Amino acid sequence: MYEELRELIESSDNIVFFGGAGVSTESGIPDFRSTDGLYNQNYDYPPEEIISHSFFKQNPAEFYRFYRDRMVYRDAKPNKAHIALAKLEEEGKIKAVITQNIDGLHQAAGSRNVLELHGSIHRNYCCRCHKFYTLDSIMETEGVPYCSCGGIIKPDVVLYEEMLNETVLSKAVDYIRKADVLIIGGTSLVVYPAANLIYYYQGDKLVLINKSPTGADNMARISLHDAIGRVFAEVCGV
Repeated sequence: MYEELRELIESSDNIVFFGGAGVSTESGIPDFRSTDGLYNQNYDYPPEEIISHSFFKQNPAEFYRFYRDRMVYRDAKPNKAHIALAKLEEEGKIKAVITQNIDGLHQAAGSRNVLELHGSIHRNYCCRCHKFYTLDSIMETEGVPYCSCGGIIKPDVVLYEEMLNETVLSKAVDYIRKADVLIIGGTSLVVYPAANLIYYYQGDKLVLINKSPTGADNMARISLHDAIGRVFAEVCGV
């Protein structure tokens, strides 16, 4: 299957990659649903409640305590999957990287056309005046960060109860619909509406790379149950 994947990549110049938390776990960033993921940590509130819009509004101090502790990993570095994807884009093969991750590691590796479905920790805005703040400026504060206007600063990440950015979602659908090869990696395809994106793919060269089986494995030409960094290292020689 590795050789078949290598041949698919070599023969196409219209590849789209769609990735989830498993792309970044090899960089030391935990996912949400594994045995040691965020959903299995002990806090005063369930993580899925803490990272909801209503919780942020009602208890921003507890939100930011969890956010700084469990969602921001400034020391994380791109792994072989990120590096391989950037290399394939530079070679003109990958047209877009669509990610559910908020860590910015694809851009750090050199990918340029990255569609961030769930936003980014590197963008932060005042809820009142919309002034922009960097991640560093947020992490240098304690407790709830406030804008110079007095408004609360919110990370530009999509919380539970919030809608995905329609412009980003529309671009993702368009790239997937037109793709020759669609590679989906590091996601169990259970987070909606992002998981629905697979159904916009109209080709017959679907590749799934995930440590555990997904409900879409039977749709794929190639299905690999392995660490995505290991797969890309083998196939792309990074």
